[in-house]
Amino acid sequence: MKAGLIRCMQTDDICNTTLCLKAVREKTGSFAGIDDVEIICVNTCGGCPGKKAVSRAAEMSRVGAEAIILSSCMYNGSPIGFKCPNYEQIKKSLEENLPKGVVIIDGSH
Repeated sequence: MKAGLIRCMQTDDICNTTLCLKAVREKTGSFAGIDDVEIICVNTCGGCPGKKAVSRAAEMSRVGAEAIILSSCMYNGSPIGFKCPNYEQIKKSLEENLPKGVVIIDGSH
């Protein structure tokens, strides 16, 4: 599965996606039981309230992403301990606006 990773812009200066990529590589967290995952692109939501997430995910899909991962910094607040307050709306917008069949994955590690 080819996937695009969307991460929180607020954590951009303290997180370099190491744990997200490690979870993919080691098949842990959200990737447990998924045999073949390849991250093909990484971007941020664009900052609160995440209005750029849909257009960025659409571009990821256009270039081959079959799944969009909403990273753990958005899903559960790792590493800053503050979950994205716009998470549910962002996810809903992705589900409504991305092509059918694109999978949304909650969290990464």
